[in-house]
Amino acid sequence: MDAGPGSALLTLRTFYHTLRISIPTVMEGLIGHTSLARCDARLTDWAQTLVKITRTTLTVAGQHHIPKEPCIVMSNHLSLCDVPLLYAALPDGVRLRMIAKAELFRVPIWGRAMRHAGFIPIVRTDRSQAVASLEEAARDIRKGTFVWLAPEGTRSKTGALGPLKKGGFILATSTGLPILPVVIRGTDDVLPPASLRTRFDQAVHIEFRPLIASTERSVEELMSDVRTALRPA
Repeated sequence: MDAGPGSALLTLRTFYHTLRISIPTVMEGLIGHTSLARCDARLTDWAQTLVKITRTTLTVAGQHHIPKEPCIVMSNHLSLCDVPLLYAALPDGVRLRMIAKAELFRVPIWGRAMRHAGFIPIVRTDRSQAVASLEEAARDIRKGTFVWLAPEGTRSKTGALGPLKKGGFILATSTGLPILPVVIRGTDDVLPPASLRTRFDQAVHIEFRPLIASTERSVEELMSDVRTALRPA
């Protein structure tokens, strides 16, 4: 493990590769020529590059649980690295976008690129805006996009699964879309939640677990089932 001076250079490299995909996405958006296919390719390249330069050992299990039809993807949330590592774990042909807190969309360049690429901001303190975000997510799923959200709403500081928020479960019950639970381990070793120092040579494990149907289920039942599914085996 390298948590010393080398990790500062590594962090700069990860920022560079994030800008490398963000700037052309922003430019295309400004001239009205954004392509979801190009965004998909950039996101995949970004994810695979970050795995390579951090020398992360990524193991993936349960890919056979990923459905052919789009669904709501829910995982525990340990690190800002959860997003690229999840992209790297997905098989080819899966289009994934995120529901993310609105603050991330205010990050220079990257935030605008997220919007042009089809990521969905959510303002949790404003119910009407939160509902509008969930409705936008439902439209995207019906068009063929898998949508990810972290039901905890924020990164865990301890690694333990925190309380789950209802928004994503309301989306599931209102649309009848199934939930794909994903257990993520080790991303907080690559980039701890309270740090911007990226680390080399960490092991990350991502496990896709069986789909959870949302039809004829209450929000409370779904929350209980997903909490159980997100617990480490």
